[in-house]
Amino acid sequence: MRWAKRRCSTSAVMAKGTIMRIATALLIAGLAAAASCSAEAPATGPLEPLPTIALPGVGGRIDHMAADVKGNRLFVAALGHGAVEVVDLAAGKVVQSITGLKGPQGVLFAPEFNLLAVACGEDGTVRFYDAATLKPAGALDYKDDADNLRYDPAAKRIYVGYGSGGLGVIDAAKREKIGEIPLAAHPESFQLEKAGKRIFVNVPKAGHVAVVDREKMSVAATWPTPEAKDNFPMALDEANRRLFVVCRKPARTLVYDTDSGKVVTQFDCVGDADDIFYDAPVRRLYIAGGQGFVEAFEQTDADHYRLVQKISTAWMARTALFVPDLARLLVAAPHMVPLEHEAEIRVFKVAR
Repeated sequence: MRWAKRRCSTSAVMAKGTIMRIATALLIAGLAAAASCSAEAPATGPLEPLPTIALPGVGGRIDHMAADVKGNRLFVAALGHGAVEVVDLAAGKVVQSITGLKGPQGVLFAPEFNLLAVACGEDGTVRFYDAATLKPAGALDYKDDADNLRYDPAAKRIYVGYGSGGLGVIDAAKREKIGEIPLAAHPESFQLEKAGKRIFVNVPKAGHVAVVDREKMSVAATWPTPEAKDNFPMALDEANRRLFVVCRKPARTLVYDTDSGKVVTQFDCVGDADDIFYDAPVRRLYIAGGQGFVEAFEQTDADHYRLVQKISTAWMARTALFVPDLARLLVAAPHMVPLEHEAEIRVFKVAR
């Protein structure tokens, strides 16, 4: 009797698990269909789909990417897989993997030093690799949640967002810490001025954008995100003095005047966005969202933006990389068990 009871209980659990998987699949499919029906712009436009690149065996979340333009390679932070996948863009396939990483999130390529940097969230390290051989070339410990990476080629410095609130400053040549900039909470996307000395940092838990003086290594000002929360992606139009901050609650892009720190306009966009890019020569914005779309917006002038394309990608495909020199937008689509969708990179040719 005890055995029969256990068998029935096990069967019930298995049945419940099957039902849950089916329900999850139907929910995701329904949400994706609903999102598709809400499209407000044609699928045709400046983004042209090209053949996808498979990421065989890669499971879990995919975070940020970096490109080696001269080497025609793409580095993909496969966070849930504990690896960085190295893609040959010409061949359209994975050619190498850096494995054994603990939650890789940010990835950066510094061409002057042929250096690859990987920020790992689980152990808080920034790990360096010789990009030619992919052999380890040192590591720095930031204790917790090392995340986004940015490179200042003029100063030869790498910046990393980490922990409960800080930007780490690294000498790229020596791969040594040279400073830390305290923040109110964990930083998400941040952008560096090329003609100025400021860094704009999204700090979603604090509900603001931190404006950092990178010479003084301190916060000079904070700009609130009015009536919107979860400000994760960010892009900068330095020529027109505009900063683009995408919030998830609600799904909206705030456009700041970088002189006054005020929001001059805002517009709705794809949900669950994690990356936005500004294409200066053609005055366009590209936003990738986990809702399953990439959107292209035309900048008619510094204060006016028009949706010109909304193209389907995949559910939870919210991280992307725009490579101007290759005229490509690359969108990471993770492996989705309920939809039986394997991990891949969606590739779009960008009209210039």
